[in-house]
Amino acid sequence: MAEKTGAAIRAVPGETPEQRTARGRAARRAVPRSAHAEYRPPADRPDPLDILEAQSATRVPELVPIRYGRMTESPFRFYRGAAAIMASDLAGTPDSGIRAQLCGDAHLLNFRLLASPERNLLFDINDFDETLPGPWEWDVKRLATSLVIAGRANDFDDDERADIVQAAVRAYREAMTRFAGMRNLDVWYARIDAERLQDLAAERIAKRGRKTLAKAMTKARTRDSLQAFEKLTETVGGQLRIAADPPLLTPIGDLLPDVERSALEGELKKLVTRYGRTLASDRRTLLGDYRLIDVARKVVGVGSVGTRCWIFLMLGRDGGDPLLLQAKEASPSVLAPHVGASVYKNQGERVVSGQRLMQAASDIFLGWEHVDGIDGRRRDFYVRQLRDWKGIAQPELMVPQGMRAFGEACGATLARAHARSGDRIAIAAYLGRGDAFDRALAFFAESYADQNERDHQALVDAVREGRLPAVADPAAAS
Repeated sequence: MAEKTGAAIRAVPGETPEQRTARGRAARRAVPRSAHAEYRPPADRPDPLDILEAQSATRVPELVPIRYGRMTESPFRFYRGAAAIMASDLAGTPDSGIRAQLCGDAHLLNFRLLASPERNLLFDINDFDETLPGPWEWDVKRLATSLVIAGRANDFDDDERADIVQAAVRAYREAMTRFAGMRNLDVWYARIDAERLQDLAAERIAKRGRKTLAKAMTKARTRDSLQAFEKLTETVGGQLRIAADPPLLTPIGDLLPDVERSALEGELKKLVTRYGRTLASDRRTLLGDYRLIDVARKVVGVGSVGTRCWIFLMLGRDGGDPLLLQAKEASPSVLAPHVGASVYKNQGERVVSGQRLMQAASDIFLGWEHVDGIDGRRRDFYVRQLRDWKGIAQPELMVPQGMRAFGEACGATLARAHARSGDRIAIAAYLGRGDAFDRALAFFAESYADQNERDHQALVDAVREGRLPAVADPAAAS
């Protein structure tokens, strides 16, 4: 038996490891691991462009063409924005019936270097906009497919791509087996820090790759609030302000007439004040030592383009003590139509709760609130630091050996995240010690990469025919 909690499906307290193992093996008999190999779109598959348009209908209209423009650039950029399409497709695929808290968008660029509150550099999942409890296989399949799509972009051959995917899935499976044998607290404290990442690199990649990793770690430590402050602000008439770079970064004063701007500014100031109530008391005290200076709308990501995102410039003891916070709109997860609605009424709380559950360590300013817009609609937001150390992979520069090593780190990290919320013993028993699941996902990933290419081409054709509006990515020209 299993019991549903507010986060995921967990083992019943007091259930023995043997009982949980038996449940995992029973799930394997019901849904063989080989069943995960195929992806065949059904005849009544929803039009992927209809799914994208339904999302766009809730977004800032003038930003939607940027989203489509970015997604037309390549199959990989399309994939980054197509989490809703894949969620719809995954809902028709076999799963073990064992649930965990999902990232919901576990492609390879959502794994990166991040700072812990203790100022250690960690490798972890970064994006949780779509987080929700669901079949753990969905995250693994999204990661595996992203590796194939990135490998095709780099002209890796079939055998190289299969090796990369199988290595990543094997790392997930073997890590889950290790977590299944660990105490609960040991699972909770597990993490991949910079030193461990360098050790893994020393075992798997050549000297040149290790040097590249070392440089990336050094660079990540410089990508903090001070660096963002220097890049994104300017002094105008003796006043510190966020520098305009429309449409990617637009100060609130440039967006709306005076009366509407004043009303929205008031709501956003309330957001900063009220959201502090969702922080621990010590962090709430720290937030109270900063004052709000300026607000701007920011365009972020690929899949998130068009959602409402604000950055707040705040100052502490003086002009050299900045804090940049980002408040990002949180809509219902793309997984919700297929796995059920969130137990949280505020979608920002859904994101924050999922992130805290899956990440080894989360941003100290991570919290949530809502805003009443000038159109009278209430919108939920989650808030975090705009930048607190950040190292992002560059798959286009990877050789097969490097992407294989990166995929292994992603697989192990995803297993750790799932082990904290799902029944790690049952999942490990389902996966077993053989490579049946690894091989099955290599086949699935290739099949779904084919589907992704067809969907990408459909978007390109729709833009060319004028069905959907698109503009060139402004970031590429800046």
